[in-house]
Amino acid sequence: MNGRLLDRHDLGSALIPLLSDLRAYARFLAAQRAEADDLVQEALVRALVALPQFRDGTNLRAWLFAILRNTFFEQARRKRTERAVLARSPAHDEPGVPAQEARTDLADLQRHLFALPPLLREALVLVGAQGITYEEAAQICGVPVGTVKARVSRARTQLGRVMQPHAPEFDAACVAPDAA
Repeated sequence: MNGRLLDRHDLGSALIPLLSDLRAYARFLAAQRAEADDLVQEALVRALVALPQFRDGTNLRAWLFAILRNTFFEQARRKRTERAVLARSPAHDEPGVPAQEARTDLADLQRHLFALPPLLREALVLVGAQGITYEEAAQICGVPVGTVKARVSRARTQLGRVMQPHAPEFDAACVAPDAA
């Protein structure tokens, strides 16, 4: 790391190839496409604000993924607080959520993926879907490499358990290839 500050033009040039990866990662963190797009936009705004903290030679992808991840968990904490406040307020009628009719394998996988705890889903998506190494995922999440490996393993095991009735030949090692 040579300590040179990255300017906004340099960031823009380096950022363009990473946008699709950021959107894909955000899509797995957030359940809805619109939420994912909002998450990417908020993370990019935060990256621009934090630009003076970025040093040339730092892994830009990991830095942006960490900002995206932190933004997601901050918003999740805020939503939990809002729900807790609403739960203490008087009840009001809310329309029911329509049942999902489509039963495709992809829809089942998506449903089961989003049923995983966020930390397990995040690790599986980073390593499996994004093809990030365990080391990079650990840097993004701010945890030891072993923690990422354990989370990926638990996520694969849980997915294998719930997908077993739908795919008898399921092999947990096929959920996401090892990136290490």
